[in-house]
Amino acid sequence: MRLRSDIFAAALIRRAETQGAVAMLRRRGAAEAGALFIKLDRLDGRAAVYGPAPQSEETPEGVDRLFSKVHKGDWVEPAEAEARLKREIMFDPDLWIVEIEDREGRVFVDLAA
Repeated sequence: MRLRSDIFAAALIRRAETQGAVAMLRRRGAAEAGALFIKLDRLDGRAAVYGPAPQSEETPEGVDRLFSKVHKGDWVEPAEAEARLKREIMFDPDLWIVEIEDREGRVFVDLAA
């Protein structure tokens, strides 16, 4: 059984903050099943956007959700990350957005291979 999106988002924010990052909920979506997107800002002009990994990815035992970058390359400009999030909202208005500011570039979720 999968964790509700509201619980997963709250846990992600808490996990990031307990490890020294700044994390905030930027957009509240459907509580039970809204897709979750993460904007990671390194505060140096580099950012990344993570979204749900394709469902073809095998989820390891004990992992609730897998994420993958939604853009090519390791990092993008923050404005490009914002533009991508805006397009995602137009496609799915029930999505969640958590923003993490971390100079080390940690995303605090499980990533697809």
